[in-house]
Amino acid sequence: VLDGMKLQREIESKAYNAVGNYLAPVQRVGNFLGDKSDYNQRISPTIKPGYEYFDICKIFPGFIVESMKAGIVQIGERMPLFKDKSAIITAPETRSSSPVRILRTDTLESTNCNGLYPCGEGAGYAGGIMSAAVDGIKCAEAILMDNNI
Repeated sequence: VLDGMKLQREIESKAYNAVGNYLAPVQRVGNFLGDKSDYNQRISPTIKPGYEYFDICKIFPGFIVESMKAGIVQIGERMPLFKDKSAIITAPETRSSSPVRILRTDTLESTNCNGLYPCGEGAGYAGGIMSAAVDGIKCAEAILMDNNI
């Protein structure tokens, strides 16, 4: 059940060990897609605290690399700038929604801990910042209703 978390840790560890010092590994799209050319620097990474150029293929497992390459090419057919060879890929973005869900009732209260209202991504009820915000509002409203406020 938690294999996704194991994969996440492996990717994060490889990325950190690749460049260290909390720098982000980056690569130009053209190089990622296999072109060995040295692209102009008209697009510069802006990530803080900094970055280092690195072969991203050495960070991700092959199935992820192949999916990314296919996606860049496919989306690039409709949106040409998406596959601009001098564009920057920054890796990895491994944070995702929780693989575990804290169960709650129809009133959004925890099924086994009265007064606890699990919400957002960490509780398994959202898949991004907007849905987490909406879930937080729903839980706040449920708390207000439950306490007759």
